[in-house]
Amino acid sequence: MEVAQILAEIEPVAGRLMERHMGVAKEWFPHEMVPYDRGKNFESGAQWSPSDADFGDAGIEIDEPVRDALFLNLLTEDNLPYYFRDIDRLFGSDSAYGEWARNWTAEEGRHSIVMRDYMTVSRAVDPVALERARMIQVRGGQVPDPGDAIEALAYVSMQELATRISHRNTGKLMKDEIGTAIMSRVGNDENLHYLFYRDLTTAAIEVDPSTAVIAIERAVRNFEMPGTGIPDYERMAREVARAGIYDLLIHHDQILEPVVMRHWKVTELTGLTAEAEQAREALIKRIERTAKVGKRLAAERIDA
Repeated sequence: MEVAQILAEIEPVAGRLMERHMGVAKEWFPHEMVPYDRGKNFESGAQWSPSDADFGDAGIEIDEPVRDALFLNLLTEDNLPYYFRDIDRLFGSDSAYGEWARNWTAEEGRHSIVMRDYMTVSRAVDPVALERARMIQVRGGQVPDPGDAIEALAYVSMQELATRISHRNTGKLMKDEIGTAIMSRVGNDENLHYLFYRDLTTAAIEVDPSTAVIAIERAVRNFEMPGTGIPDYERMAREVARAGIYDLLIHHDQILEPVVMRHWKVTELTGLTAEAEQAREALIKRIERTAKVGKRLAAERIDA
């Protein structure tokens, strides 16, 4: 079945999932969460230092990996124009898909607003480095590029869950209750987004399991977080992994196993084409290999 046919078949599901989302999503306001009383003017040309950070109580500091995670998480959110562009290109701007894309974009926009305002008033990161990195990232326009809409559904399902995990784990390591609450609030939104994409992918599997399995295998094989265009991304990602915020083992244990293997039940699908069977075999082997490598890397960090 052609991808366009699958999208037409599952469009009513997208509409129902949109209604479900709107029924449980909570309205919230960035300005009510940001501690603006911490803010003060920045002197022109002044050099930022970690000691400038103000988290409300004297003596509260955040570790460098947490600072890196905040930096990466915000800049990932800042690439929103490209995410909307790709969703609009793959799914179209009409019907339930367009309605969802516009609402999703509006909700995602709140995330960068609240995170940037919090990080600015708290001086949690170097504001000059942050803005320069934002300009490089957005000018570059480097984002994952799924081959078709079904692969995009699988990819975004995993990516939204990965973002939720990263936000929440970052918040848990912050010693500032306000910062923790902000990351938890953003993480809650990401979880609802994940559920939409996960369940829409499930619908695609039910309509055409062969096409879906092939798309899922590609999404897993090519998976990367959308912040790879951020300057110094690899170093910061290593620090984030070392801190246990997000690493390969988390990716396996909290995404690949529960979503791909258990929720989408790829091992239980029947009637697959020969190509889809090959894709499933490759997918299972890749997930098994990810677990082994993830455990080895985690053990090496503990021993280091």
